Amino acid sequence: MTDKAIAARQAQWLRGVLDLAVLALLEKEEGYGYTLLRRLSDAGLPDMKAGTLYPLLNRLAADGLLHAEWRAGEGGPGRKVFTITDAGRALLAAQGPQWVRFARSATSIIEGSEPA
Repeated sequence: MTDKAIAARQAQWLRGVLDLAVLALLEKEEGYGYTLLRRLSDAGLPDMKAGTLYPLLNRLAADGLLHAEWRAGEGGPGRKVFTITDAGRALLAAQGPQWVRFARSATSIIEGSEPA
């Protein structure tokens, strides 16, 4: 498998979980795009691109799962800060455990062990 094919496969995995990952991060602490990119990278998703994250943030806000607010920057331009809404918390509470079960089952299959 080529590096390009591997990257494409990993991008598919990311699309499947990125919205829940962002909601989970914002449930812990509000953030703006750059800090979210850094937090995702620190969590093991290092190849995240701004061109992927910002449209996702805007979609989640349009869907009512996030609240976006412009705040004055400290000595620089303003920033759009995102916070999770009650609807976002409800979605995370409902779908987060489903994702965890799915990921555990897939891991069990790949590792050749019995599913939990």
